[in-house]
Amino acid sequence: MDFINMSTSSYFIITGISDNSLLQCFVFLLVLVIYLITLGGNIIIFLLVCLDHRLHTPMYFFLANLSLLDMSCSTITLHKILTSFMTGDKTVSILSCHVAIFTFLSLTCDELLLLAAMSYDRYVAICKPLHYHLVMNYRCCVLLASLCWAFGFLESIPTFMGVYKLTCYTSNKMDHFFCDIIPVVKLSCSDTSFLQLYILTVGVFLCGFTPFVLTFISYIFIISTILSIRSSSGRRKAFYTCSSHLTVVITLYASLVFQYLRPSSSINLSSSKYFSLFNAAAVPILNPLIYSLKNKDVKDAIMRRKILAVK
Repeated sequence: MDFINMSTSSYFIITGISDNSLLQCFVFLLVLVIYLITLGGNIIIFLLVCLDHRLHTPMYFFLANLSLLDMSCSTITLHKILTSFMTGDKTVSILSCHVAIFTFLSLTCDELLLLAAMSYDRYVAICKPLHYHLVMNYRCCVLLASLCWAFGFLESIPTFMGVYKLTCYTSNKMDHFFCDIIPVVKLSCSDTSFLQLYILTVGVFLCGFTPFVLTFISYIFIISTILSIRSSSGRRKAFYTCSSHLTVVITLYASLVFQYLRPSSSINLSSSKYFSLFNAAAVPILNPLIYSLKNKDVKDAIMRRKILAVK
């Protein structure tokens, strides 16, 4: 097998989803539609939260942050499918690939932590309603969001440094549609044992398991409180307030488990990239669809903006 020293090769070749031109065209159109809906929907939600004073609440403050994360994740993961189809250029520089890995890992960690913060917000709203505005004040919301953003990026720095130090690869052809850490590690002929150990222990535990446990504990208390409500209408109303968030949490964690939490020996890159495509395309679009279709406050805010625009 030929080994490539990356000091003499300055780029990776992203092979994409398929070599079949008809399938490439179909994937391009599908991804383009999904990306535009994701981008447009999340921009609308972000602007509504910023401009409509009735949405200046903790839940929508976190939702605006989630919209920023979803737009960023979609751009990082899907842009190469779109640009390579339009330009025919499937190459990406090594440094750009490393930066993309760092950004994607950071944003994913940020999103899991932010969903945990949102679950805490729902816990206080349902379990401690009389103290909600006292606990979830503006300062607390800004602090929680800032910690989520900062920790996600700080936690990913050691992983970035480990990937950056990889110099030897079996090939510069990456069987994926964006720079993800698994295909890069699999291509490397350098010693990746410490990097894989760090990702499995520190990365998965701090950015995956810890937010999951915090979210799970919040929902144990939430469900317990909902079940203790005597009226069926009260139970439905309480559950409705957290159903959108719960849907996003379940979908995101399920896609990440199928994509990453498998033994490395059993991971087939050709099939794994389809899980990645679902994670990159389907999960970010859930935010605008779920929160716009199911949420009365958002729909009312859209109607108010339409009325103002007509006037």
